[in-house]
Amino acid sequence: MSRPVSRSSSRAVAPANAACAVCDAARGARLKKLRVAPDRWDYLVALAGNPNTGKSTVFNALTGLRQHTGNWPGKTVARAEGGYEYEGKRFKLVDLPGTYSLLSTSLDEQIARDFILFGHPDVTVIVADASRLERNLNLVLQVLEITDRAVVCLNLMDEAQRHGFRVDARQLARDLGVPVVAASARYAKGLPELIEAIGGVASGKIVCKPKRLESEPDALKPALTELVAQLTAAYPQLPNPRWVAVRLLGGDDTIVAALKKGHLAELGASARPPVAP
Repeated sequence: MSRPVSRSSSRAVAPANAACAVCDAARGARLKKLRVAPDRWDYLVALAGNPNTGKSTVFNALTGLRQHTGNWPGKTVARAEGGYEYEGKRFKLVDLPGTYSLLSTSLDEQIARDFILFGHPDVTVIVADASRLERNLNLVLQVLEITDRAVVCLNLMDEAQRHGFRVDARQLARDLGVPVVAASARYAKGLPELIEAIGGVASGKIVCKPKRLESEPDALKPALTELVAQLTAAYPQLPNPRWVAVRLLGGDDTIVAALKKGHLAELGASARPPVAP
């Protein structure tokens, strides 16, 4: 089981080589803009989920009393951070606003999406309500379009069982291509398994192969194929060129601005390569 870690006691881990130093420096600069200290943990974990999925309960259970609250830069939306230790490594956990989507049509959606995209967490945990799984999978699939370092926390399993629902977490993991952990956070069930899965994905011991939907209209495919090729050529380290291309074709102002300002190049440079087991 993990134990909470205070912000003041953690320290940076030296990068393995100069290339990693450049990656860490680039990501550190981006995180500073998000007011997340880049030098006090080994792994950064984002916690996402729909409202009323028990996300805050998961956050509190993992971090204990080692928490810090504040606001996102220039926003009135509250932000919570905390930390814990597992197998000698320090994990910083950032609780993102509860949202049903990442399409950036609201402030909460924009904050959550921008952090996952530009903060580039080592792991994104998506907390889903097991008793309302179909509705929650919308956000899960959107997160998997952005990142391939994800864990699904299938929370409120007790509620699902009470309503007579049976959810096969192993089959869901095979379908999604990422670890799925069944949990009831308010009863501390499934938390050790969740921590183990987060650690596995963060360290590279678990390699995710997320399910990504390809359901664009036939008329859009030529333009999408061409734009993906252009993005891949221009930003070979970009972890999600297809998703970026879809958002650009959809006129997403945030992604268009990121392209014009050169932030997509920074995104590729700040992406941490998988760690060999």
